[in-house]
Amino acid sequence: MSDRRPPTTAATTISGQRGQATPLALMAVLFAALFAVGLVRVGAAAGGAASAQAAADASALAGAAGGEDAAAEVAAANEASVVRYEPAGDEVRVTIERHGATATARARWQPAPIP
Repeated sequence: MSDRRPPTTAATTISGQRGQATPLALMAVLFAALFAVGLVRVGAAAGGAASAQAAADASALAGAAGGEDAAAEVAAANEASVVRYEPAGDEVRVTIERHGATATARARWQPAPIP
């Protein structure tokens, strides 16, 4: 007597396990997309903080050389506004705000020596 049943495989012998690869792959793609969106947002925040710091550095240098008006002018040229300007002798501390990010920088004015 011969057995006429089709041969069984691992995918067909375990009931309820067939077709699980597609939902798992979709979940992996979803998690990868969420991770990418988070990475882009963190990168944008870091870029905003770096540009605010660059504007603060430039404003502090201008403030040390030319005073508060020069610091405000350089800040405005960098799409920022001066929040605080603190002169202390030949040193200046400037705090600016640029697109929601705040940064502080210090600079000192030292004239070049005459040769």
